[in-house]
Amino acid sequence: DLGQLAYRGYPIEQLAVGCDFLEVCHLLLNGDLPTQTQKDSFSDLIHNHTMVHEQIGRFYQGFRRDAHPMAVLTGVVAGLSGFYHDSLHIQNEEHRMACAVRLIAKMPTLVAMCYKYSIGQPFIYPKNDLSYTANFMRMMFGTPCEEYKVNPVLVRALDRIFILHADHEQNASTSTVRMAGSSGANPFAVVSAGIACLWGPAHGGANEACLKMLEEIGDESRIGEYIRKAKDKS
Repeated sequence: DLGQLAYRGYPIEQLAVGCDFLEVCHLLLNGDLPTQTQKDSFSDLIHNHTMVHEQIGRFYQGFRRDAHPMAVLTGVVAGLSGFYHDSLHIQNEEHRMACAVRLIAKMPTLVAMCYKYSIGQPFIYPKNDLSYTANFMRMMFGTPCEEYKVNPVLVRALDRIFILHADHEQNASTSTVRMAGSSGANPFAVVSAGIACLWGPAHGGANEACLKMLEEIGDESRIGEYIRKAKDKS
């Protein structure tokens, strides 16, 4: 009712200004922000799991190039359960944590692979000397023929977007994950169900609509015209 967003008691504005995304992930998983030692250890753990099994790349070839990325991601994330048999028991705390780490680490790789497949470019492997978000941007927009130059302003902006989307309490996809998990399904399948829910236009589909709006606007010279059309009720 107050319109306030907090993660584990920390106001979102404090986290967005003072933390990076992996610190927020540590907070959500463990209940508190990490010390510097814990941050370094958690970051190393995530970076150790950014690669995906080479056979996963073949999953993408089963989809049309113009398939919706959420359709592809739903299938690929569920498919991870066929590769990581040591983290499938949702009632086991160690398995849940191992799965959470793998999903945090591998999701940028999988999403970037979705994009690269759709535009016909080769997959870019993770480069673990980069930060989590810089690594994602390189995998999305880099090519094998030249070194990708990371823009720190864009990296920080995207990192804040990740933080803002990290946890919205009991929303539709969270409810879906909880319901699927209550059946005893493995964590990868459970998160895949949440992704399917996120696809809906009344949930994450709003972000997709926003991107389409920005593409329609094109450049800043058309912003005023677009706002006038939006306000025109006739």
